[in-house]
Amino acid sequence: MNIHTQHEQFPLARPFTISRGTRTHQDVVTVCIEHNGLSATAECTPYPRYGESIESVIEQIELLNHKLSDIQLTRANLPEYLTAGAARNAVDCALWRLEHQAAFPYHVFTIKPEIITAMTISLDTPEAMGKQAKELCKVHGAKLLKVKLDHERIIERVKSVRENAPDVDIILDANEAWGGFGQDVDLSTLFEQLTPFNITMIEQPVPKGMDNKLLGIKHPIDLCADESCHTSEDLDGLVGCYEMINIKLDKTGGLTEALVLEAKARALGFKIMVGCMVGTSMAMEAALPIATHANIVDLDGPVLLKQDRANGLLYQAGMLHLNL
Repeated sequence: MNIHTQHEQFPLARPFTISRGTRTHQDVVTVCIEHNGLSATAECTPYPRYGESIESVIEQIELLNHKLSDIQLTRANLPEYLTAGAARNAVDCALWRLEHQAAFPYHVFTIKPEIITAMTISLDTPEAMGKQAKELCKVHGAKLLKVKLDHERIIERVKSVRENAPDVDIILDANEAWGGFGQDVDLSTLFEQLTPFNITMIEQPVPKGMDNKLLGIKHPIDLCADESCHTSEDLDGLVGCYEMINIKLDKTGGLTEALVLEAKARALGFKIMVGCMVGTSMAMEAALPIATHANIVDLDGPVLLKQDRANGLLYQAGMLHLNL
């Protein structure tokens, strides 16, 4: 068995801004595994928030490749060699494809042919965000909008989006910006002020490690853990703080752990969201086994790119369509 890595860069359709900054392109690492005359490819997106870079991910995978003459690598023993994160995600998903080839994921799992996916509104002025909302609804047929926010002008921004998208579901993503790091946000008051806008869910309002700030705070809107939930080991500490968790394969370290996380989360009473880093259809496709049963799906990564990979998933009328 041999593992090859490649750094690829995809320009974004427009600059993309969240509470941590703005970028104009997306860097990904593509992995190709060759074994017994077969080959399989997968993709991951290193995330600086989790201490990852293109270089660190490639280094992890190349170190693993050097060990392959001494070990028989499988999805079951992969966690012995790579910790949860982007590097393990790419290798895990490539192993799934190597094992099942063209049958993965469509004939290994039962997947809905059409899935509503969120479409993302980048952080900007209230007026610009309202314009984005109108365009996504009118031009792209969005049925679910994900609104990126920081700690400033929250109500103005949400109000502008809702006025320009009166008939769609809306989820909000604070990316840890509503508490800690010197930001003074009255969460109880804010949750009450947001209630009239008919918001479906609020994602990660407080920084990871400060989740207990949410205990006992009345919130009519469901809260979802993202940065605070990577693997199934994180779940016990989130009970009572959140109603939902966001499963991303670049956090779990691949589909194998994502399925374990999903099962344990449901057993503990959490609702399920499946999300993504910005990436191509190759990465989104690997998450479809989770997406087909999720309460909320946010797999619009390819929509944010100027150009997707060839034969990618089809995004139309606010839905993700299987390209079989």
